[in-house]
Amino acid sequence: MQAFLREYSRPLALSVLLHGVLLGSMLLVTFISSQQHLPPVQPLPIDAVVVDSKVLHAAQRAQTERAEQEAARARADAEAKSAAAQADADARAAEEAKTAAAKQAEAEANAANQAKAAEAEDAAKAAAAEQQKAAQAQRRSEADKAAAATQAALDARRAAEARKALEASQAAAARAAEAKQAAEAKQAADAKQAADAKRAAEDRAKQDREAELRRQLADEEHTSAVESGPLRDRYISLLRNKIQNAWIKPPSATAGVDCLVQVTQVPGGEVTGARVTQCNGDAAVRQSIENAVYRASPLPDPPDPALFERNLSLRFRPNE
Repeated sequence: MQAFLREYSRPLALSVLLHGVLLGSMLLVTFISSQQHLPPVQPLPIDAVVVDSKVLHAAQRAQTERAEQEAARARADAEAKSAAAQADADARAAEEAKTAAAKQAEAEANAANQAKAAEAEDAAKAAAAEQQKAAQAQRRSEADKAAAATQAALDARRAAEARKALEASQAAAARAAEAKQAAEAKQAADAKQAADAKRAAEDRAKQDREAELRRQLADEEHTSAVESGPLRDRYISLLRNKIQNAWIKPPSATAGVDCLVQVTQVPGGEVTGARVTQCNGDAAVRQSIENAVYRASPLPDPPDPALFERNLSLRFRPNE
């Protein structure tokens, strides 16, 4: 019943509303008719004829009766139209109710059929599930048997491996003990040999230090003797002369050029650097002196190897 009301609530509400409108219209027409009064009849002026009041009242009553008859006919027509409309609405409502009942019956039949189909499907699914469960149980049983057999084989293999491992461990322990004894003996021999080698190396190092000290003392004595003798002055003179001979005097050079140039050389006299640090000339003079040092490369060898210096500081005085 609730499903019927939900499905046909709008047609039923429309029918009730239409009946209410018709009933209201009839009541309104009845009220208007009961309140309607005929307008008073004004006597017409007659020039020479005098009408009896009884005749006049009779005419007025006849006119009032005609008006009442017309109002009655109008009410009858309205009531007839309202009754016809009500009958039409009742017929439509009955037809809609009949249609709704048919649809409800059809829906209930479809629902019953669907319920039966669902029950059949559920039964089929339950049967299939039972079959699947039985098959799974059988597979699990077979798998358990296979697992048990595999586990037994695995346990037997592990036991055999454990025995082998124990035997191997015992053999390894024996070998390790022998190796330890041999290692300890070797370690003792190596320690004695290392101690002997260390003492020998310390003796050699001491002798080498003493020899190096003697050599350094001899070199220092020789260098001091050479530097304090005429050989150093001759070597410096050779260097200055070669640089001055390679010098190209720039136009801006004046008499009395006096500059200090730092020269870097490698064994063999090849110049690797030249830089004027102090000079009374301009930039052109400084550059010409540095160029002269590079052009003089390789520089002369010293008369004695003890006089060789990588870094030299030479006084450049071309006018002397």
